[in-house]
Amino acid sequence: MRIIPDRPRPSAADRPVLGSDRPREPGFRLPWAFIVLVALLVAGRFLLAPHLTHPALRTWATVFVAVCVQALPFLVVGVALSAAITAFVPASFWTRALPRRTSAAVPVAGLAGAVLPGCECASVPVASGLMARGVAPPAALAFLLASPAINPVVLVATAVAFPDDLSMVVARFAASLAVAVLAGWIWARFGRAAWLPAPRRTVGTRAGRGSVFVDTMRHDLLHAGGFLVAGALAAATLNVVIPRDWLTAVAGVPVVSVLVLAFLAVLLSICSEADAFVAASFTAFSPTAKLAFLVVGPMVDLKLIALQAGTFGRAFTARFAPLTLVLAIGFSFVAGWALP
Repeated sequence: MRIIPDRPRPSAADRPVLGSDRPREPGFRLPWAFIVLVALLVAGRFLLAPHLTHPALRTWATVFVAVCVQALPFLVVGVALSAAITAFVPASFWTRALPRRTSAAVPVAGLAGAVLPGCECASVPVASGLMARGVAPPAALAFLLASPAINPVVLVATAVAFPDDLSMVVARFAASLAVAVLAGWIWARFGRAAWLPAPRRTVGTRAGRGSVFVDTMRHDLLHAGGFLVAGALAAATLNVVIPRDWLTAVAGVPVVSVLVLAFLAVLLSICSEADAFVAASFTAFSPTAKLAFLVVGPMVDLKLIALQAGTFGRAFTARFAPLTLVLAIGFSFVAGWALP
């Protein structure tokens, strides 16, 4: 007969205490959370839905969704381009492509904005990627302002919106490029490094280029997307609050009408590919006022200010946004003299 030796019994100290060390099953509370969520949705459907049918609330929701839907594709394109610049383009390329002198690099970077189609949401991450790759901040800022205002898609949209007035296309191109270049030169002369810390973005030696591209794109998209939503919320709220009768009353005053449409462009935050059609709908306003709407909007609006603050910091935005607004309004007056 085979004798099986007795196994040593665990002591009382080694025995597990019932209920104390039992591993909890993952997702144990998930069904209860789901039930609570469904209950809240059902209660909201019957309690809150009757109070959410006001026309102003519907307009607010429409504007908010429109701003996000218009800007999100271009934001994704800009983030992807910025990540590609970070991962695949060597830093030495920019030193060869742009002049060494900042004063000469600014207009070259501004003219480069005419080649790359993009919205103002896309220009912010691209400009950040350029700075991270060694481009001088004034040149990157000139590209940031010029790209959403003078790229081929925007100019074609402007020509379609103003079919009988092609001088509006020329005036928009000239005024926007002048603002971008002059803003870059002013920042090169008076800007300080403490106001615009250079973005730190380095490509790891161990990680592959593809991994760097995906990680950078994910980080920038989540970071910039939150500020885009914040800007869209503010734009939708102001769009509903401002009465339409106020706009009609000031359309006949030349200087005031220009200022009103300029500030309206800041508040509405319309994508640069669609703002020409909105400007053409302001039939009561002068061509100069419409031009101010087209020049100011792609360079200074609520969602762009939010994106700049989230990417470059509040100290930069508090100085650069007012500078750009003043230059855009001023050059709109100057270019408006050539309009019929």
